[in-house]
Amino acid sequence: MAMTMLSTMFMLIKLAGSRGVSAPEMVFWRQAMAVPLMAGWLLATGRLGMLKTGRLRNHAMRATTGTLGLVCNVTAAMLLPLPVGTTLGFTAPLFAVLITALVMREHVGRWRWTAVVLGFIGVLLITRPGEQAVPLAGLAAGLGAGVIVAVVSFQIRDLARTEEPIACVFWFSFFGALFAAVLLPFYGQSHPPQVWLLLVAVGLAGTLAQLLITAALRYGAVATVVVMDYSALIWATLYERTIFGSLPPASIWLGAPLIVAAGLIITWREHTLAKRISPTSALDEGATEESLGEAGPAIETSAPALQRT
Repeated sequence: MAMTMLSTMFMLIKLAGSRGVSAPEMVFWRQAMAVPLMAGWLLATGRLGMLKTGRLRNHAMRATTGTLGLVCNVTAAMLLPLPVGTTLGFTAPLFAVLITALVMREHVGRWRWTAVVLGFIGVLLITRPGEQAVPLAGLAAGLGAGVIVAVVSFQIRDLARTEEPIACVFWFSFFGALFAAVLLPFYGQSHPPQVWLLLVAVGLAGTLAQLLITAALRYGAVATVVVMDYSALIWATLYERTIFGSLPPASIWLGAPLIVAAGLIITWREHTLAKRISPTSALDEGATEESLGEAGPAIETSAPALQRT
């Protein structure tokens, strides 16, 4: 259900973009509409206290990065066929592995390096360098979103130590709306009623997707939830065919399986190592710092859908 709502949100974004809504304006309304919806839901269920936090600065920093990622996702949805933009969003685990190895200087084993190589071969197949199959701006936005989602994953891993998941989502929307509001005087414009309805629908679909993903990560096994992320490609393809009357380029059927396979390998490896090297076993068996580093990023790194919303 979360992936259905996420794909629906990007379909509505593409539809609104074709009717003259700019990316900054889209980001503002996406974020601004989520704030009262989530606050009202928490108030109605008696859980408004879950938003209490002593780390507003950290939330603001996460929202700064996340809002930039949302701009990239929105731009990719507007410029690329939905299946292509969705598939490029699956590159976040690949960039997370690169950040783990090159920036955090943690050990990455051959399984995850193999997955990274496999995934980027898939990206090359989809983009077909030297041909004008994919708009460069859309490609940059799609891959930029993957990089930023990976960075956000590490920020959320830090926040998740003290904050409720729904609080991370709420403050992201709150600060994101404030940041995007700065651009409204330059990009905001009037729209006919049907376009405003599209913007309301974008906010509803995105908020529902966030709540469903949060619930899935709370009640489901992480490895199972992560696999469901890839079902978004099915919905994206259906929407591209039925709403926009086109099919994705043939190259996606070559590249997408490689990117998905790479993501699944990374997920499997992290899940296996997390079970093998638990905090208890690390203390009992004296696991080395290098072996603990191989355990990889936390669950948010393997569940990029939450950041894409």
